[in-house]
Amino acid sequence: MASGVKPRVKVPKTAAAGEAITIKTLISHKMESGQRKDKEGNKIPRSIINRFTVEFNGESVIDATLEPAISTNPYIQFEAIVPEAGEFKFTWYDDDGDVYDQSKKIAIG
Repeated sequence: MASGVKPRVKVPKTAAAGEAITIKTLISHKMESGQRKDKEGNKIPRSIINRFTVEFNGESVIDATLEPAISTNPYIQFEAIVPEAGEFKFTWYDDDGDVYDQSKKIAIG
């Protein structure tokens, strides 16, 4: 497991049915591209978050493949329409096989 990896998500606590909301995500990760070399000239192995998914009440909202060119600590912001109360599940997949997830509930108000 990569050290210091921490996912963070910001989702409004409530929304009106059918409202578009802004969701912000950030995961602390070094995102090593595999292109750089260390002080001895050895290639530093690639270590990136290679996939990001979001589900709402079990339905896919986003399924994105991330490439080595993405920055350290990837920040992803998007809008989603909330048809009903439920739960968003955010999942980040690491090159080393680790999976990081976080869930946030939203109510209709």
